[in-house]
Amino acid sequence: MLNISQLKIAREGRVLSYELKLAEGKVLAIQGVSGVGKSTLLSAIAGFVEPLAGTINWNDEPLNHLPVEGRPVSYLFQDHNLFEHLSVIENLSLGFAGPAPKDELIAAASELKVLEQLEKRPGKLSGGQRQRIALIRTLLRPEPLILLDEPFAELDPETRHLTVNWVKKTAKANGKTVLMVTHQAEDAEQLADECLILEGATSN
Repeated sequence: MLNISQLKIAREGRVLSYELKLAEGKVLAIQGVSGVGKSTLLSAIAGFVEPLAGTINWNDEPLNHLPVEGRPVSYLFQDHNLFEHLSVIENLSLGFAGPAPKDELIAAASELKVLEQLEKRPGKLSGGQRQRIALIRTLLRPEPLILLDEPFAELDPETRHLTVNWVKKTAKANGKTVLMVTHQAEDAEQLADECLILEGATSN
């Protein structure tokens, strides 16, 4: 279980406050107006933002003092965070303790219609292709806690539907716990078990 208690984060002259509990294996959609602190929450869980107070626990183990690389987290940033000097398949193969599961990566690339892009550099891909590649890398890494920041923003309706279904199926099959920031109510309805609306999560 992910348990966030009395978490407070300073941002742009405000203090953002958070409370949430999410059972292992569930998908939570985080929604709210721009600037309310949705992406900031993901960054704090991943260790990129240091909170003023409060706790972040994963299965009763505190994460607050762990370095980024020591947290059980796989994080999809809005900018995809692909390495431009590596090929797509090399990007997909990063982050595994042992050999990368090439067959699984290739099967996912085929299902999400990016199989022909595997030997290319990310700079040669469209925004939607980059997004799908980044999703494959994020979901198939070994970490149990998945953080997705606007994961379907650059996809057309048909590709979005295909990709949302793949994420839902893959997360469930691998027992992943997912927090997803999205502005799209349709994505939340299709993918999430629960929804958190960050209204009034800020205080002066």
